[in-house]
Amino acid sequence: MFMGEYNHTVDTKGRLIVPSKFRDQLGDEFVVTKGLDGCLFVYTLDEWHKIEEKFRDITATSKDARKFARFFFSGAATCEVDKQGRILLPPVLREYADLQKDVVLAGVLSRVEIWSKDRWLENTYEEDEMDDIAEHMAELGFSI
Repeated sequence: MFMGEYNHTVDTKGRLIVPSKFRDQLGDEFVVTKGLDGCLFVYTLDEWHKIEEKFRDITATSKDARKFARFFFSGAATCEVDKQGRILLPPVLREYADLQKDVVLAGVLSRVEIWSKDRWLENTYEEDEMDDIAEHMAELGFSI
């Protein structure tokens, strides 16, 4: 399980340091793809293979499934960690997530999310909003 929030920067060549706690779990090679809400999703190879299997089970006759598969898989890239603990993010992914300099890496259960600092701050919720969201989550059967 991934958890925690880390602030880093993308250098001019598009390289990003992956926090050591995440590197330990991700391994030397993992998959980065377009995520939702304008961020990138990072998956271990094992988790990525599970996602691939789920998509294989979805019918190709569903227009939404085809659209989402194109969005999710066409932007995916395998990344390898260099000796300095960095990965090279492909330009198409940096552009999609608007990663120019300051970024936030957030652990979210089975994945890591990479956000531009500005988008991360835009998506941070106020405390009273979280109370409303927690009530909705309880309606879905989730409680803490």
